[in-house]
Amino acid sequence: METLDKLKILAESAKYDVSCSSSGGVKRKSNNKSVGSIHTSGICHSFTADGRCVSLFKILLSNSCIYDCKYCINKFTNDIKRATFTPREVCELTISFYKRNYIEGLFLSSAIVKNPNYTMELLVQTVIMLRTEYHFKGYIHLKAIPGADQILITKAGLYVDRLSANIELPSKDSLKILAPQKTYKDILTPMHTISQKLLESGQTKTKTKELFVPAGQSTQMIVGASPEADGHIIRLSEELYNRFSLKRVYYSSYIPVNEDNLLPAVPEPTFLREHRLYQADWLLRFYDFKASELLSVNQNFNLALDPKANYALNNMNLFPVNIQTASYKLLLRVPGIGVRSAKRIVEARRFTNLRFEDLVKIGVVMKRAKYFIICRGKYFMDLKFKEETIKDYIIMDEKIKNKVSEGVQLSIFDLPRYEIMSSVTGEY
Repeated sequence: METLDKLKILAESAKYDVSCSSSGGVKRKSNNKSVGSIHTSGICHSFTADGRCVSLFKILLSNSCIYDCKYCINKFTNDIKRATFTPREVCELTISFYKRNYIEGLFLSSAIVKNPNYTMELLVQTVIMLRTEYHFKGYIHLKAIPGADQILITKAGLYVDRLSANIELPSKDSLKILAPQKTYKDILTPMHTISQKLLESGQTKTKTKELFVPAGQSTQMIVGASPEADGHIIRLSEELYNRFSLKRVYYSSYIPVNEDNLLPAVPEPTFLREHRLYQADWLLRFYDFKASELLSVNQNFNLALDPKANYALNNMNLFPVNIQTASYKLLLRVPGIGVRSAKRIVEARRFTNLRFEDLVKIGVVMKRAKYFIICRGKYFMDLKFKEETIKDYIIMDEKIKNKVSEGVQLSIFDLPRYEIMSSVTGEY
């Protein structure tokens, strides 16, 4: 089979893996014999219409799989075209595309060929060849194969920027039903190995130390193929972050590519649910939220509200907060106030009694924050601090935002009453 034919097959097979990411601040020196470079600004990404990252050269080494995962297009019982690259073919394609400025890095995964160790050996051969023979210094994200020998995982980590092992499904029970040849032990063992090696690498102070996955590790789970609620999913993510120091957990909406009685009948992927999980994940990583604050274990997010607004509406006893006296942690729980704006508020209020206008200059998103704050002892305009009233306004704002993103022309009747007043009177 010609290389171009293989490329068409294996690029198509790789599109359901969403966990490609930026370099995470990796900096690697290169010289006049090297090809490619990477620096602290990271790799630029482009995104498809459904929000999936396609910036890296994203391919499978092979789609000839020995497993029969119910949700996977590459399962061995599917009648599809199969192909397998050689390590040299992957290297030649990567260098060729890089020189044409098509790509800035490589995202390489694979179906399980023959057995996990055989597959991982091919992947390791590929990245070693790319680094040492082709002198490629660009970004490489490699998938760690569950069940592969940990010596191979460790070896791969010395040549790539990021390693990831997909956890696939949010529970052991679902994995047993939908991917019976995989186990949580096989998936979590590489994660543990990578986190331990990262810890050892960080503790080594010698100048000659080899970099081990400097951009860290990540994982991906499929959302919607199994019955677990959002509350269960974010608790699992929280545990993974805490146990393995992951850089990212990626959420991939279940896309029905196979027919099976064990799979849910969904007309289309639930991308809004995926989006809400990413928003919640952001709160866990940067806003010091706990999963238990956002949802109970059996709850799902209200798709009409972002998780932070949902939290605020469920904890009305904490609001409205006084901008002048609220703690930094409480400010972070106000919708529309981010990490940077919360720090600016804490700094600025040392010298002045802040007004609503000042908050806009600081960077607070007043469209969301105004419902939950008090400035100089006053609530925003004549809004009433009632949960249902605020909820209606926020949902209306979400609908307007969706209309704008879809390119729909708004009329004055689409605007909430307070925005009509602002546009007419000039008041803020």
